[in-house]
Amino acid sequence: MSAIELAAEVGEDFDRILDHLTTHEAGNPVLRIRAIIEAINVLEHNPQIGRPASAGKRELVIGHGSRGYVALYRYVDEIDTVFVLAIRSQRESGYAERG
Repeated sequence: MSAIELAAEVGEDFDRILDHLTTHEAGNPVLRIRAIIEAINVLEHNPQIGRPASAGKRELVIGHGSRGYVALYRYVDEIDTVFVLAIRSQRESGYAERG
């Protein structure tokens, strides 16, 4: 079973997503965040399930439409660890810029 590590910036992504859901009065935003986390946990058993992205990274597609998200991650086989780098809505054009 692969280990999963979340980058510190992923907390900012969750805050941004939660703020958006709350602002737009989405149904049960906490449950939606929990669903994202449960989907990420799939990477424990299938770390290469995501579609290939640039520079050796992968993207895990979670849900679809207004409930769709994408998690950017890198799997390091040598230490059997998944590093989740960012999460965004499927409707966002890219990942949050990090300063």
